[in-house]
Amino acid sequence: MPGAVGRVLDHYLDHRVARAAAADGTFAADVALRVAEFTRSGGKRTRGQFLWWAMRACGRGDGPVGTALATAAALELLQTCALVQDDVMDGSVTRRGRRALHLDVAARYAPDAGERGAEHLGAVAGVLAGDLALAWADDLAAAAQAELRAQAGARVREVWSDLRTEVVAGQYADVHGQVTRSRSPGRALRIARLKSAMYSVERPVHLGAVLAGAGPEEVAELRRAGRCAGIAFQLRDDLDGVFGDPARTGKPCGEDLRAGKPTYLAAVAHARAAAAGDRVSSSVLERRLGDPDLDDEALAEVREVLVGTGARAAVLSLVERLSARGAEHLERARPAGPGAGRLADLLRAAAGPAPGPAGACGAGAAR
Repeated sequence: MPGAVGRVLDHYLDHRVARAAAADGTFAADVALRVAEFTRSGGKRTRGQFLWWAMRACGRGDGPVGTALATAAALELLQTCALVQDDVMDGSVTRRGRRALHLDVAARYAPDAGERGAEHLGAVAGVLAGDLALAWADDLAAAAQAELRAQAGARVREVWSDLRTEVVAGQYADVHGQVTRSRSPGRALRIARLKSAMYSVERPVHLGAVLAGAGPEEVAELRRAGRCAGIAFQLRDDLDGVFGDPARTGKPCGEDLRAGKPTYLAAVAHARAAAAGDRVSSSVLERRLGDPDLDDEALAEVREVLVGTGARAAVLSLVERLSARGAEHLERARPAGPGAGRLADLLRAAAGPAPGPAGACGAGAAR
């Protein structure tokens, strides 16, 4: 299935890059081609897999195969939009093992435009690359939806529209929480749902169920199963960012801490330290979270607080409860199609095992 989505993307992106080149060669080389390359370099096409296997789980036949594959490909372009613009907003240096797109453009022009001019151009290119990816995603999704019958097409369009809005809302909520130093656990969970769970799991499952013509009750339970798995995935990712082994996670420890991200893990630690009157732990969190120069020693200090306040254990417990609750919702949905087992496996993997022992970060993880 990921290979089939890749072939749809190859055909579509070749066409769109050619059209961009006809408009302006520099724009095509600096922005359009980079959008295409970034999208093609995507990982496991997980969102598309959730869509596909939800459709197969709810249907009795193959379902609208062409529409499903095109919509899955559109999800990949939407992911490109989110990641490229997220890198600009967060000032990220790398993405998928390569230099971030906006920095790649900046490096291309630094010799001629100077550092300041090149940085500005790179940031502009990053924003516009995200806009272009979103436009291409919308065009591809609209063409796919046009092949559906009127009622089915309207349902899919409504889900797609909500999905796009949620992606933008999640990104804004994340940066807003970062800047305002939000400490609310409830708000942190809301951000996790908007920024990750909904567009990574819940909405792809929703799209697949709608494409299969599933009824309202089945759709509602599948959405709940996807939501639980998606939030659990984000919480595990937050734990990995502090306690995970970089050799396994592919990213250095402490990035979210340095950026002051409003994670549920950090919010729970703040709340527990305040409730216990633990001024030492509160002081560590105040000083260390959002410190861009956080080194290994300071990171170890923060980890001790996250463990000592019980925040890490609380998050692990919530991950387990979400995983169990998601399985219950899936059971109540009772999908009887040939893809039901595969969908269950994907949801289980998303909400799967939590990180290992506290302090598992490898040496030299901080940068």
